[in-house]
Amino acid sequence: MQTFFWIIIFLSTFFMMEFNAWFTHKYVMHGFLWGLHKDHHHKDHDSWFERNDTFFIFYAVVSMSCFYLWSVEGVWFTLPIGFGILMYGLAYFIVHDIFIHQRFKWLRNIDNKYARGLRRAHKIHHKHLGKDKGENFGMLIVPFKYFK
Repeated sequence: MQTFFWIIIFLSTFFMMEFNAWFTHKYVMHGFLWGLHKDHHHKDHDSWFERNDTFFIFYAVVSMSCFYLWSVEGVWFTLPIGFGILMYGLAYFIVHDIFIHQRFKWLRNIDNKYARGLRRAHKIHHKHLGKDKGENFGMLIVPFKYFK
């Protein structure tokens, strides 16, 4: 029975991270921490790294804290939570940083309805260079209007 709960907690965490990413992006990144996110919209630097990558570090610390609570304190349900956060972070990195922004030159030739919709929606978001008026969506759940 614990395996069943482990899977439910893992999947729930993974999909709640989609909402968390949307919320954080809209109200934190385009809000009071715009200074960290701004260089993601304005490529005014020569570095491969961006101040925006700080958000990755935050979620990595949260995930590692869950692994710590599981391994040292014996809190069993923090393991699937930590893995849910980790796997969402990996999926986000692959989709956003590799597939969309091509930080690595991989996955360039993927061309299907979902991939085109995802790229189109992200391009519309990035056409707004300022803090305000950036249309917002999640990584996995993209409005159907972008699928053509």
